[in-house]
Amino acid sequence: MIIEVRRYTLKPGRREEFIEFFEQENRVALRDAGMLVFGPLRDLDNPDKVHWMRAFSSLEERDRIKDSFYKGPVWNKHIEPLVMPLIAHFEADVTETTNGFESFGGGVSL
Repeated sequence: MIIEVRRYTLKPGRREEFIEFFEQENRVALRDAGMLVFGPLRDLDNPDKVHWMRAFSSLEERDRIKDSFYKGPVWNKHIEPLVMPLIAHFEADVTETTNGFESFGGGVSL
């Protein structure tokens, strides 16, 4: 499985607004596009940071789903114009799980 570990530094004081939007709009749109999404997660050391992850079965699937999503109307008309003004900087690491990786059950708690 391919997992992107994403870290967002938000503009000062905008974290809760970002989280609310992510939980109500963005996560649903990402899942509808075919991504497995974990998060958002509040950074406990920095009040302007949020982390989240998304997973794909392969690099090819990641490329296909991301290309379709980011070229489509949901991102371009409904997500990007609202979420990008909240973000100061973001980083993403693309990782691959090991054979012994224990996956998440997909629920809201462990």
